[in-house]
Amino acid sequence: MPELLRTLLAFALVLGVLVFVHELGHYLAARWRGVHVDVFSIGFGRPLLRWHDRVGTEWRVCPVPLGGYVKPHGFEGPDEASPEQIAAWLPGRTFHDKPVLSRAIVIVAGPVFNFLLAIVLFAGLFMLAGRPEIHNVVGQVMPGSAAEVAGLKPDDVIVRIGDRAVSDVADIQARVAAEPGERTELTVRRGNLTMTLPVTVGTVTDKAGGRTGQLGVMFTATVSKPMSPLAALVAAVEETWHLMVQTLTGLWQMLTGRHSAKDLGGPLRIAQMSGQVAHYGAASLVSFMALLSVNLGLINLFPIPVLDGGRLVFYGLEALLGRPVSRRVRDISFQAGFAVIAGLFLFSTFNDLSHFGLFRWVASLSG
Repeated sequence: MPELLRTLLAFALVLGVLVFVHELGHYLAARWRGVHVDVFSIGFGRPLLRWHDRVGTEWRVCPVPLGGYVKPHGFEGPDEASPEQIAAWLPGRTFHDKPVLSRAIVIVAGPVFNFLLAIVLFAGLFMLAGRPEIHNVVGQVMPGSAAEVAGLKPDDVIVRIGDRAVSDVADIQARVAAEPGERTELTVRRGNLTMTLPVTVGTVTDKAGGRTGQLGVMFTATVSKPMSPLAALVAAVEETWHLMVQTLTGLWQMLTGRHSAKDLGGPLRIAQMSGQVAHYGAASLVSFMALLSVNLGLINLFPIPVLDGGRLVFYGLEALLGRPVSRRVRDISFQAGFAVIAGLFLFSTFNDLSHFGLFRWVASLSG
């Protein structure tokens, strides 16, 4: 299959599934809490397909696969609705009339379904193919690397970096990546001996000029035997939680300047990576989909107006104050939230284009 076609199909599949599951969470929670759903849309733009189900919800498939939405009945509220909209409301089925807890459940269900999707995907992989496990045991040392200069050897077990114990490979990678060019010490187990090796962390500079620390080792990896359903489910929950912690840690490192924000990728990078992982087979694509599902769930829980997390903040304030936040505050907050999201989208797209070398190519043409 041509690479471009594979990339487009993989991107549409990955994003389509993630968006559908996210919106399905909102939809099912709304139905559970007695709220009618007017529209369930996958994608944006003029609908390519549309139909009504037996309860009156309009389902849409639209051409721009960068999201989707569920529109609960009466979502806009009395102070925002037109007289025509108010006249068309179904008594007892509107979103705004429900208790604050019910509205919060409808909103939080989208991210929760993304986490559940990741658990289901991981559990299926672990049952069918086993669980990949990367150990903090050095498998290979790259020639000329910081690890070789420090004296690391195959089969060494890294147990501490500086004064901090490390529990797994992800912990090692996060610590090293955040310290390019730093002098520190590696505590390793070599056979029955424990030794300390001074090391200067290597530095890798990406195309956008970001600096990342690197040791220059490959760790040993194994794949367990296929797991029983219960063991696979437990391992899938652990893996999903681990990814959530990793994602939040990486974000905190960006916010505190310990990691370059130039690594923040957008839809173009996701499309590229979708095509790349699809090349390695279904298992790789499913793992990538689970990773993105965790990220989508977390992002939507950020306390930014227009995202699910921002609405949950408003509902929390409503529960504390005993009344909804004023419309003026909501309007200003949503405008600010939209500006933040638009800025992040533009910034991540700029990073993607820089990663692809577009600006260097344009500069070479003008030179």
